[in-house]
Amino acid sequence: MSGRSDGCGRLEGKVAIITGAGRGIGEATARAFHREGARVVIAEIDAATGAAVAASLSPEGSSARFLPCDVRSADSVEAVASATLAAFGRIDVLVNNAGINVFHDPLETSEAEWRRCFDIDLDGVWRMSRAVLPAMLDQGHGAIVNIASTHSFSIIPGCFPYPVAKHGLLGLTRALGIEYAARGLRVNAIAPGYIETQIAIDYWNGFPDPEAEKRRAYELHPQKRIGKPDEIAMTALFLASDEAPFLNAACIVVDGGRSVLYHE
Repeated sequence: MSGRSDGCGRLEGKVAIITGAGRGIGEATARAFHREGARVVIAEIDAATGAAVAASLSPEGSSARFLPCDVRSADSVEAVASATLAAFGRIDVLVNNAGINVFHDPLETSEAEWRRCFDIDLDGVWRMSRAVLPAMLDQGHGAIVNIASTHSFSIIPGCFPYPVAKHGLLGLTRALGIEYAARGLRVNAIAPGYIETQIAIDYWNGFPDPEAEKRRAYELHPQKRIGKPDEIAMTALFLASDEAPFLNAACIVVDGGRSVLYHE
């Protein structure tokens, strides 16, 4: 069952590319967009998960397609943009969700790890944006949604260089949003906090008592739980829709209030 909406949805008639949509926040976003009427491209480096998500949404491929995508490669992202235009004739929305966690002590960060972090978390977002911008500019409208992080404005020791890349992502969001605002484009970011994805579950499972570690994470938040992928997806849906026409070069924080909680 595709879960596609009947009648007019909030993204009816739009075409969206979502990177890293084979699982987690990206998958939740693809499902939310498709449910609201968008034709979606699952741009994913993992062929197995990407193809599975696309097939579950649209077995015949008419409203959802998997396209292999490695955001480290300019050729790969250009191929995704070209294939999307060939299949659907337009690109209305890009969600730059693909990313990785790279956490080290600064002086223990190798050149390779520094480059790996930036190649995906910042440069990859620019490559993908650059690939779709010409089509959006030709159309005279488009929305780019970048999945940033609360690490974009907060520093946690031992997480270097991830927050450096994510701080840069906010700068990229603002720069592109201002540069192309008068030509009908909007570029915004979402800063998720602690979200219950498979990455989080795998992290908890690395402890002797996974449930205790999960409870510890929950207790860090005012709501005594952490976020769900669907809660980020619904924020992305709002930013991608025509409901946010004057929201540009902004960042919406979705962390249950943890970033404003007083810490002794």
